[in-house]
Order: sequence, then structure tokens, then C-alpha cells
Amino acid sequence: MFDEFEEGGLLTSTKTDYDAEENILRPKTMEDYVGQEKVKQNLAVYMAAAKSRGESLDHVLLYGPPGLGKTTLAHIIANTMGSQIKVTSGPAIERQGDLAAILSNLNDGDVLFIDEIHRLNHVVEETLYSAMEDYALDIIVGKGPMARNIRLPLKRFTLIGATTRAGMLSSPLRDRFGIICRLEMYTAEELQQIVDRSARTLGIAVTEEGSFEIARRSRGTPRIANRLLKRVRDFSAVNGSSDITKKDADIALRRMEIDELGLDVTDRGLLRALIEKFGGGPVGLETLAAATGEDVNTILDVYEPYLIRLGFIARTPRGRICLKGGYEHMGVKMPESLVKQFSIFDEE
Repeated sequence: MFDEFEEGGLLTSTKTDYDAEENILRPKTMEDYVGQEKVKQNLAVYMAAAKSRGESLDHVLLYGPPGLGKTTLAHIIANTMGSQIKVTSGPAIERQGDLAAILSNLNDGDVLFIDEIHRLNHVVEETLYSAMEDYALDIIVGKGPMARNIRLPLKRFTLIGATTRAGMLSSPLRDRFGIICRLEMYTAEELQQIVDRSARTLGIAVTEEGSFEIARRSRGTPRIANRLLKRVRDFSAVNGSSDITKKDADIALRRMEIDELGLDVTDRGLLRALIEKFGGGPVGLETLAAATGEDVNTILDVYEPYLIRLGFIARTPRGRICLKGGYEHMGVKMPESLVKQFSIFDEE
């Protein structure tokens, strides 16, 4: 019924495609996947139990900030379970027929990975409920008095959903995931392991101090760490350095306007706007976005979490405020009138 959609535009890759990708930096096994120890340990138990019962793994929800390895982890789960993986995204599934096309072509034990699952169309999401719970697809054929409901049985599959905004998932959808995993930001030491592994894979010579310098300025995110490693390599190669040292990394990162804490031009622009244009806040997110020329969602997903983690800004019911740490980092003295007012957030 839906065979013409098997390798159409809705599915962006399969397990075979993933193995042949040019991006060889993605780990393929749990042993190579650095960090997220609690998530890895729990998933190992769930997968071993499912394999011992001869069943497919329960549906999995992975959530956390972008760049932490949700897509990589989904492929590792499929590899470990010995399953084929089909990849798509929430915005790509526009109609119920699109979802039906994908689900009807899944085989027993297959993994369906939906990135940005919180962006699924509401009608499509409701169709997904019976597929996840009953492994069946309810299709309405015809219109008006002649309309009738047909239930199509589906093969048992595992849905892995990834999102940067778990709060935007509806309760009925979230409750149908048997396994929910939150991915945390990485430590500098964990990122150093990733940088060292990526350097070996790419044939880049880097000293221990050099890799740590890159790691500690990568905002706790593996994707950023790998990107910075490749850009530092470019600077080092042009400058004629055989190994990437701490000095080489520092020079390259400063050229890219990435400071000691990993803040870039946009981060500093947000802090500067809070301090200079809005007197430290509070200011609404949309107003802050308009003042800096950045997209609201980009600030919310990419920049704000790291600034909050550093203790430079805080969310309040009235809007965002700049804390003492943010003032100090920008080299601006915090007004005395704000010190007592905002001190509660510094203590937290």
C-alpha cells in the first residue's frame, strides 16, 4: 500500500547509510561513546533484558541540549540490538499518510528514529499513539457516510524520539515512552577524551594540554569540541606547527573570538545587551532577541543554557536578568542597587 515511500524523502538515512557516512567521528558502540555513564548503564540493562526475552526494545525518549549525542546514541542502540534504523524528523512528517508510509515499511525489531519529535503535527502525533501502544495503524478510508475505519497491524518496532524540549511534548506522547533518558552537559575531562579520540581518528597530532584547552572551551558539548578541533587544526597547519599545543589552541580560539570560558560573540552580545540596554534586566526573551538580532529559539536552545550554567544570567517570572558573574566577565561593575536585589540568584 505504501511501498512507494520506502526510500523516499521522508526517511533521511538507514543503518547502512550511517556506516558509510563521511563523518567518521561518531562512535559506533557503547564502549566508544564517552560520557553519559548513567544513561549508558541503564540502557545496557534494558537492551540485555530485551534481547534475552527475544523482544524489541521499549520505546526510548532522549532529551537534552543540542550537540550532546542523541542521534549517535540512537544509532548505537540499533547497532547493539542488531536492528535496522530508519531516520526522519518531526517537521518532515506533515500528514498521517506520511507516518503510515514509514510505519508500514518497518520490519520486526526495526528502530525508527524521529529527531525533533516535539515538532510533530498534532494530528500525526495522535496517529502515533496506537502505533506505539498497540502496534496498529488506524486508517479512515472514504468520506462522509461511506467512511470506514481500517486497522492495519504493524511489526513490532522501537521508536526512539529525540528532542531539545521535553516540556513541549504532550503528556499522552511522553507517557508512551517506556524509557526516558536525559543527556547532561559534559565535563572538560570527558570532552578531552572525545577530542583525543577524534584527533587519533583524523590523524591530528595534539598534546595533552592542547586537547584540554580545546575541551574546556567547548561549552560542555561534543559537537562543538569536534568542530573546534578541526578549526584549530587548520590554524595549526597554516602556521606550520607539527603538534597542536596549548598555545596553538589558544591563538586559534582567540582568532575565532572564543574566550577563556568558551563564550563567543553572540554570548557576549547577549550579556552586553542585558547590561547596557536593559540595565541588567529583567527583560523578556523576545525583546532580548530583537535587541541582539538573534532568533528566540536559538537563544533558548543554544546560548541561554550555557550562560545559566555558568551563573551569568537567570530566568525570572519577569524576564532574564544578568547576574554578578556576567557583569564580572564583561568587565563591568554591577550597580549597588542591583547587588542586593539579585544576590538571591547568585546564592542559588
